[in-house]
Amino acid sequence: MRILIAAAIGATLVDQVSKYLVVHVMNLGQLRSIDVLPPILNFRYGENRGINFGLLGGSADWTRWALIGFSTLVVLALLYWIRRSHRRSVGMQIGAGLMIGGALGNVLDRLVFGYVQDFLNMSCCGFNNPYVFNVADVFIFAGAAGLILFDRGKNSKKAA
Repeated sequence: MRILIAAAIGATLVDQVSKYLVVHVMNLGQLRSIDVLPPILNFRYGENRGINFGLLGGSADWTRWALIGFSTLVVLALLYWIRRSHRRSVGMQIGAGLMIGGALGNVLDRLVFGYVQDFLNMSCCGFNNPYVFNVADVFIFAGAAGLILFDRGKNSKKAA
């Protein structure tokens, strides 16, 4: 479990530091846009009050607290599942830690600001992506992929 906790703390810290540096130190909050490596990587300021792609973003303040509660339940369920699992490989612990850290990073934003700070925008090959996300979202995605890739369950193929 030490690996999981270290990954969760590391992911939360990297997420919060990246948001602070880009939004406040680089002044993205006021500039609203910084081209880093156009069109592949740009910083675009966003305040996500909803869930993915801004869904439920126009809802009342109760949505904020519902999303905080839901994220907290997911974190607790993931901790319980990994702790009880007999097949928790190092990869699964890192994956769970990344998911937990990413979720907690976004929860901290909702608690402090009332919304999640997003700033990453990526486009490629003629596709202009209008959406922004943050490092916590990357950790959540990578963590979920890690849980799938490193699951050593009964249905996993064994090496011959």
